[in-house]
Amino acid sequence: MDKRESQTQRMSWLLGGLLGLTLIVSACSGSGQTPSPVAIVQATNAPSTTPTRQPTPTPTSTPTHTPTSLPTETPTGTPTATATSTPTPTPIPIPDPFAEFTVDGLTARTYGEGELQVEEVLNVTNAFTRTLITYPSDSLTIYGFMNVPKGEGPFPVVLVLHGYVDPARYNTLTYTTGYADALARAGYLVIHPNFRNWPPSDSGLENYRVGQAVDVLDLIGLVQKQGGQAGPLVKADPERIGLWGHSMGGGISQRVLTVSDDVDAAVLYGAMSGDEALNHKRILYFTNGARGLWDVAPPEEALQRISPINYLDRITAAVSIHHGSLDDQVPLTWSEDLCGRLQALEKPVECFTYPDQPHTFVGEGDQLFVQRVREFFDRTLKGAGG
Repeated sequence: MDKRESQTQRMSWLLGGLLGLTLIVSACSGSGQTPSPVAIVQATNAPSTTPTRQPTPTPTSTPTHTPTSLPTETPTGTPTATATSTPTPTPIPIPDPFAEFTVDGLTARTYGEGELQVEEVLNVTNAFTRTLITYPSDSLTIYGFMNVPKGEGPFPVVLVLHGYVDPARYNTLTYTTGYADALARAGYLVIHPNFRNWPPSDSGLENYRVGQAVDVLDLIGLVQKQGGQAGPLVKADPERIGLWGHSMGGGISQRVLTVSDDVDAAVLYGAMSGDEALNHKRILYFTNGARGLWDVAPPEEALQRISPINYLDRITAAVSIHHGSLDDQVPLTWSEDLCGRLQALEKPVECFTYPDQPHTFVGEGDQLFVQRVREFFDRTLKGAGG
């Protein structure tokens, strides 16, 4: 073996020893890792070769497990009870038990349903024909008489309203018949109703004597509807209507005047008051407490709305007032007070006091009264000169 071969062989052994030492050292290390294999290269005659290093494998990192968060259940809160406000109940209006008796209540009504009819002829004179008539009022049948003048007409109409007479002694041709006859002879068509509760008329509600005022208002409505038309009122002029009222009839007239503007003229003769409180006290007085206008007094506020004395400003008719100085039934001061009130309101009014005359006039005083009434109606219903 030549010298070169000997050197090569020694080099191979040296490398082999080094490799073995390396393996021993690696086995004794505490890394616990598997050593990377080292390729053993056999030396050749070629110059010594540097061994090829194997790439160190990059450890695959174990993926970190990101826990999937479970959806958090949003707790459903117990709903807070919203306080529901209890609605304030709409108050139910309490009906006014006095409304139908008030001046406003009467004004809101309609009148004149049905028809006036002639039942029979009672009397025929050289100046007029008297008939028994009926007409409806508040579903009641109201009786009365009618004087129709001779001639073609049309004639102004005057409604004659009687005063209080005990119904047990009342008859259709009562004490006011003479006044009705005088007006018929003067050329007026006269209707004289028997109020409800005076026979033979039906009985019905008459609180505060409002029912009797309704009887008159219905009669006015019928005159307006039937006046000038074929039938019993063919000779009646529906545009010229007057009232004549004595005592109770005079008080009823005042209520009618404050409700209706269809009346052109009114005569108030020894009339009761338009103040129902005064009427109540007076009736108690001359009946010795046997009766009044009510058993239980209405509230003061209601009585004010019922009493026509508080509504005189609504009167559109001309008024003629007559009262006797010796009237022991209705105080003269009541007519004097009414006259003053109407004058203060600048209403067309004339006022007469009759010396020494009682509640129902007699003699010359009565004749003067009849004359003045005719003159008044001639001016107001027929025009100047009659």
